[in-house]
Amino acid sequence: MSDEYASTLVTDETTLGERVASTVIGIGLLVFMLSVLAVARVVTEEASVLGIGLYDFLAVGLLTMGLGVGVVGVGSALGAFDTTPDQTPGTVTAGVFGVIAAAAVWLATLQLGVLGPLGGFPVGLLAGAVTFVGLGLLSEDIGSTLPAVVVAVAVSGAVLTNLLTPAWLWDPEWLSAAFSGSMTIPTLTAAAALLTAWAGAKAYGGYGSEGRQAGAYLLVALNALGMLAVLLAVILFIVTKGIGPAFEGFSLYPFDWPFVLNGYSFRPDVVNGVFPAIVGTLYLVVGATVTGVPVAVAAAVFLTEYAEQGPFVGAVEIATNGLWSTPSVVYGLFGYAFLVPRLGGTTSLLSGILVLGFMLMPLCLITSREAIKSVPDEYRDASAALGVSQWETIKSVVVPAAMPGIVTGVILGVGRIAGETAPILLVMSGGLRDDAPNVLGSFEFTSAPPFVANDALLQSAPALPYQLYATITSGVSADNAVEYGWGTAFVLLVVVLSFYAVGIATRMYFRRRLNYE
Repeated sequence: MSDEYASTLVTDETTLGERVASTVIGIGLLVFMLSVLAVARVVTEEASVLGIGLYDFLAVGLLTMGLGVGVVGVGSALGAFDTTPDQTPGTVTAGVFGVIAAAAVWLATLQLGVLGPLGGFPVGLLAGAVTFVGLGLLSEDIGSTLPAVVVAVAVSGAVLTNLLTPAWLWDPEWLSAAFSGSMTIPTLTAAAALLTAWAGAKAYGGYGSEGRQAGAYLLVALNALGMLAVLLAVILFIVTKGIGPAFEGFSLYPFDWPFVLNGYSFRPDVVNGVFPAIVGTLYLVVGATVTGVPVAVAAAVFLTEYAEQGPFVGAVEIATNGLWSTPSVVYGLFGYAFLVPRLGGTTSLLSGILVLGFMLMPLCLITSREAIKSVPDEYRDASAALGVSQWETIKSVVVPAAMPGIVTGVILGVGRIAGETAPILLVMSGGLRDDAPNVLGSFEFTSAPPFVANDALLQSAPALPYQLYATITSGVSADNAVEYGWGTAFVLLVVVLSFYAVGIATRMYFRRRLNYE
C-alpha cells in the first residue's frame, strides 16, 4: 500500500540544474562584492586574486556565470532539467533587458562616433523595442537567461580582449564628465554580475512563481546587505579617523579623559574637549523628547480612539506627513522668526529644544497611530465586557500594548534630531566654549508668572553637531582642527548610538512585559 504513495515531489537531493544555478549565484556574489570594493577604491586594478589581475578575475568570473546560466536555460528548454517556466519571461523582465539593450546600442553609437548623441537615441530606442517584443515571444527559461548570457559575455569579452582597460578614458565633448576604465570596468561587472545572479536565482527556483520569488529574495537580500555594509563602512571610517584624537591623554587609573571631560579653552597646553557640547546635546535631546513625545502620543490616541475617521483625520494625516518630510532648515527658520523674538530675542537652548521637539512630533505621531491601530480590537472588547471605561481601557490596555511601536518611533525620531545642525545653527548656536550649560542648577522660583525662571535655558548653548560644523568651517586652531573635528564626529556617533541603545533596551523591556502579562 505504501508503494502506491511513493512520490518524487519532495526530495532532499539537489539536481544538477540547481547545483549549476547555485554555483552561478555564489560566483556572482563574489564578483559583485569585489566590483563594489573596486568602485569604492578599497581595492585597485593593481590587486590580484589567485594570481590573476583583479579585472581579469572579475571578467573570468562573469564569463563563467554567463556560461552557467546559459547551460541551465538551454537545459530547461530541452527538458533536461525539471523546471516549470511560464510561456513568457514577463513584462518586467522584458522591459529591463529592453532598457539595457537601448542604452548599450546608444552608447555604442557614441563610441563609434556616428549619428551623435541625439541621432543615436532613436536607434537605441528601436533596439530596446525590438528586444522587448522579441523576449515576449520566448519562453521564460530562454527569455530570462539568454539576455543575461549576452550581457555577461559582452562585458567579460570587452575586458579580456583589452577593449576596456584601466587606461581607457571617454571624455565626450557634449558632457562635462569623463569616464575612466578604472571606474567603468568594475561598475559594468557589478551590474552584469547582479543581473546574471538574478537570472541564476530564477533558474534555481525552477522558474515560474517560485523562480521569480527566488530572484526577488536575492535582490532584497543584496539590498539589505548593501545598506548594512554602507552603514558599517561609514561607522568604521569615522571610528578609524576619530578614535585617536578622542582618546588623546586618556588614562584609566587615575581616570582621566581630557577630550570628553574638558571644554574648548583655546590654550595650546591643554587638550581641548567637547564636554560642554555633550551636555548641550543631552539637554537638547531629552528636552525635545519631553516636549514632543507626550503631545504626539496624546494626539495619536485622540485621532485613533476618539475622533471619527473622516475629513478632519484625513487632513491631519496629510499635514503630519508633510511636516515629517519638511527640511530641517525650515524648522530652523520658523524658530528663528517666531520663537527667538519671543524668548529674549537671542539664540537660546530653549529655542533649540522647542524646534527639535516640533521636528520630533510628526514621526512620533505617525508611528504611534500605527502602533495603536495594530492593537487587536479583541483587547478593547474584552476590557469593555468587564465594564471598564474607554479611558481606562486606553490607559491600561491599548497604550501598553502599543508601547513597543511607540518607542520605535521615538528611537527613529531621536536618531534624526540628535544629529541635526541646521536648526540649532539658527536658533541655538553656542560655538566653542569651556563651560557647560548649568540648566539643573539655574532654576529660580518667582512670584510672577510663569513662577519659574531659568537663565541657562535662555542662553546660547553648544551642541556636538554645531560644534563639528564650527570646527570645520572656522579653521580654529588650524594645527589640530582636523583631528579635533574627527574626534568630535566620533563622540557624536557614540552619543547617537547610545540614544539608540537606550531606546532599543526600552522597547525590549516593554515587549518582555507584554509577553509576561
